[in-house]
Amino acid sequence: MPTVTTLSAPADPASPGVATFDLALFDLDYTLLPIDSDYEWARFLIRLGVVDGAEYDRRNDAFFEQYHAGTLDILEFLAFQLAPLAAHPVEQLDAWRERFVDEVIRPRIVDAARRLVDCHRARGDLCAIVTATNEFVTRPIAAEFGVEHLIATRIETADGRYTGRPLGTPSFREGKVQRTSEWLASLGRSWSGFAQSHFYSDSTNDVPLLERVTDPVATNPDARLAALARERGWRTIRLFE
Repeated sequence: MPTVTTLSAPADPASPGVATFDLALFDLDYTLLPIDSDYEWARFLIRLGVVDGAEYDRRNDAFFEQYHAGTLDILEFLAFQLAPLAAHPVEQLDAWRERFVDEVIRPRIVDAARRLVDCHRARGDLCAIVTATNEFVTRPIAAEFGVEHLIATRIETADGRYTGRPLGTPSFREGKVQRTSEWLASLGRSWSGFAQSHFYSDSTNDVPLLERVTDPVATNPDARLAALARERGWRTIRLFE
């Protein structure tokens, strides 16, 4: 069985009131949230009657299964997932998103996940949520956790509307490493400038970024990541039990 740590604080916490300025990165879906925000957003649109329910649900389920199997074509998925954003005015989308966060996201945020983020924030660490889910869905969720920096899949806009196309490199698999490196550079920072770098994730899709940090943490891991964490001696924590 993997080693399971009951979370109280990050490893090697600093003395009270002393900032360590480590780098703390968090995946979002099934890591900080016990749900997949991308998947639930699609189901929310179905409930609103915004998309064709049966067909959209079928494709949403298929992409969800591909993600967990490690076979997802991210560009094919984004063409599907971003299409509704191009079909409606931003003002309408914002109103639906507000309802989504209020009805679906906020009630599912658990205290243990908030405490994890708050521990790093209280230490003065540089924190970011790094997620493949698009920035439209995840921006208010990052705000719910009090995290200023969000590295999410960006969406192209034109004439004040979303085009339904991703912008630049999606923050998925190796793209998470690239996008995080670019973000650090934009702040005048680099990986080597931190004594410790932490990344919390549930999925083997995030192995590239887990391998890049000094302190990878398998968080609510799926079976494959749990096995890899045992093999490599990575810490394991569970926030939803």
